Amino acid sequence: MSPLTHPREARAFRFVRRDHADGVVSLVYAFDDGPELVERIVFPAASALVPARMRAFEAALDLLHLVAGVSYYKAAVPAQILVESTRLDAATAGFLDALYLHGLGEFAYHNRLDLRGRIRFPVAADAPGAPAPALGLAHRTLVPIGGGKDSLVSVEVLKRAGAAATATWVGHSPLIAACAERTRLPLLNIRRELSPLLFEYNKAGAYNGHIPVTAINSAILVVAALLHDHDAIAFSNERSASSATLEYEGQAVNHQWSKGWEFEQRFRERVHARVAADLAYYSLLRPLSELAVAERFARSDRYDDVFSSCNRNFRILGPRPADRWCGQCPKCHFVFLALAPFMPKPRLLGIFGRNLLDDAALAAAFDALMEYRDHKPFECVGEGIESRAAMAALVERAEWREDALVARFADEILPQLERSGLALATQLAPGGEHAIPAGLLAALDADR
Repeated sequence: MSPLTHPREARAFRFVRRDHADGVVSLVYAFDDGPELVERIVFPAASALVPARMRAFEAALDLLHLVAGVSYYKAAVPAQILVESTRLDAATAGFLDALYLHGLGEFAYHNRLDLRGRIRFPVAADAPGAPAPALGLAHRTLVPIGGGKDSLVSVEVLKRAGAAATATWVGHSPLIAACAERTRLPLLNIRRELSPLLFEYNKAGAYNGHIPVTAINSAILVVAALLHDHDAIAFSNERSASSATLEYEGQAVNHQWSKGWEFEQRFRERVHARVAADLAYYSLLRPLSELAVAERFARSDRYDDVFSSCNRNFRILGPRPADRWCGQCPKCHFVFLALAPFMPKPRLLGIFGRNLLDDAALAAAFDALMEYRDHKPFECVGEGIESRAAMAALVERAEWREDALVARFADEILPQLERSGLALATQLAPGGEHAIPAGLLAALDADR
């Protein structure tokens, strides 16, 4: 296959090899017999691994190579997958089948593709079968920082619990770096360099779209945990991340699938089975709704001038907002709405620079958040019931009720709604499955 023409014509996607030297991991892929796509991930100041942990490290590299391949596979989605770098047992192949199918669900929807039955990772009869041992890792937690409110709430829970933690992030975002520094935790910044050839394929007409980035970052942090001796990885994915955005061709499509409970369970099981029995992987905020996270974040103004959930700040390519909040994307709209019931109005307007709920031109955008006449956006936003509950609460507040979109909600939408479930207290109650360690769960509950 030519590196620049007809990238969708590939017949096979190959996991060629993965290497590690001096804290730099190289992940190598290819389509058919075409040129190699080489991704580099740089782990700074990595410690030398003791021999007893080398097997686990090699397994972690395999897992990373296989998970990160989704960034490249999607360029052509060929019918054949060839794994040349390792041998897969049935459970690992099944996990990867699910990750690629559901993690690329939004991508398939926008490209009008049906990936069911197309993604089949090969199972090797002689794949390694021995379960992973416990490694005796140090009792420290890697907490990924994304720049938004959720991970900062997790940081404060870990601090109150007295847990040793390291603020870590992947990439070179100055905004995320500023948030990480404000936590006053030890810092770990990992650099990820995508293959430049992928962008050439995109220019030549490759398929493109959303990928399960949280899955890739999770696999990166498993490697980091071994290199930097941590026994836990605590993400900050809340309960609503498990809810589908819409249904397409009989299949639920969830923008946040790799932030959801199903992925968390399956990924943790693979880590325990293949890498290290004592490496914990969980979401510290799993029992909480987005509104519950917003309520906890609003209790302190410590991060007001550094945090941002606006995804336009984190684009690989394309323009970024001049300030931390563009005010035009679904994330900006949802975070503004979610924080409004819990913050003094002047404080919230100071964060965003303007009142998004007093802009009639944004009516359709907020309708989508409430799942009123439309499905919720393909973004990391809360469930429609949460947005409706937040808006209903604002109707009762004198400082908000006359703003254009709140008044419209009161007049046009609220009379059509079933009132059950709209109470904030209902949305703030924790619930659902989780894998939070007992000590941290107690700290999370004590924070109610």
